[in-house]
Amino acid sequence: MINSLQDKKEISRKLKERAINEGFAISGIASIPGSSRLKLRTNALDRWLSNNHHGEMKWMEAERRKDISSLLQGAKSVLSVGFTYINSNNSRNKIFKIGKFSQGEDYHKVIYKKLKNIGRWINLEIPDCEWKICVDTSPLLEKAWAEESGLGWIGKNSNLITKENGSWLTLGFMILTKDLIPDKPHQSLCGKCDKCIEYCPTQAIVEPFVIKSDLCIAYHTIESRNKTIPKEIKENLNGWIAGCDICQDICPWNKSVPYNNTFETTPKEWIQNLTIESLNWDDKTWEKNLKSTTLKRIKPWMWRRNIKANLNI
Repeated sequence: MINSLQDKKEISRKLKERAINEGFAISGIASIPGSSRLKLRTNALDRWLSNNHHGEMKWMEAERRKDISSLLQGAKSVLSVGFTYINSNNSRNKIFKIGKFSQGEDYHKVIYKKLKNIGRWINLEIPDCEWKICVDTSPLLEKAWAEESGLGWIGKNSNLITKENGSWLTLGFMILTKDLIPDKPHQSLCGKCDKCIEYCPTQAIVEPFVIKSDLCIAYHTIESRNKTIPKEIKENLNGWIAGCDICQDICPWNKSVPYNNTFETTPKEWIQNLTIESLNWDDKTWEKNLKSTTLKRIKPWMWRRNIKANLNI
């Protein structure tokens, strides 16, 4: 039971510490419903959707995304965590490039497992607290709540950026039915830097913080189910067949960050050695290689489409 302010401070500290011990790089707590900035972020989402910048990603329209309390009755706090996925052995394959976030194990499963362990700890330490795990498959304003929890700030490329780990993070959340001590929301540290906007080859960052999906290489190689890739995107692929890291690679906050050289982030061997021969792989070969990765979202026919687009065939 949490009976005093001191108890609340102590359990909040222990919870964040427990998250770090589970292998997360950073952790923070926010109170629900959060500060006024959450309303601003929700309004920004509405504008983005009304401009149809989300393309085929219709799940972004879920109304529940705008109200975290709809995900767990009695929700009062949220624990936000960041898992570093950058690995010193990330693929340097110059023929076919794959986003760093997806080169190792499926981060959804990795994060869920770690949060489940924290949940078991909560059951012992705060037995009257209910909790719900959310990863990026849940209807939640993930980056806004991470910012609210003090993890970092939403950059002009729309990624969450942190001081120590840059933007090479995937996020996880635990919604809790206990009032805990919130961390101070993070302030933006992008300043006047516009490198991500300047270096995007397709000008997908149409204004600071706003990504137009149908101009984004990552969107066309991962999310789009169209049979062909538009000419203006195709001309700028430059080897990207699954995702795109350009706006992160150029970010000054990513120039000197610690690696997470664990099994979970170690690139799969086939990713390191991918060649044009992969065009001859049948669906079963693709499915075998994609197993246990988040890349299985990209169907075999889409891999062929993306590779052929890079080869102009």
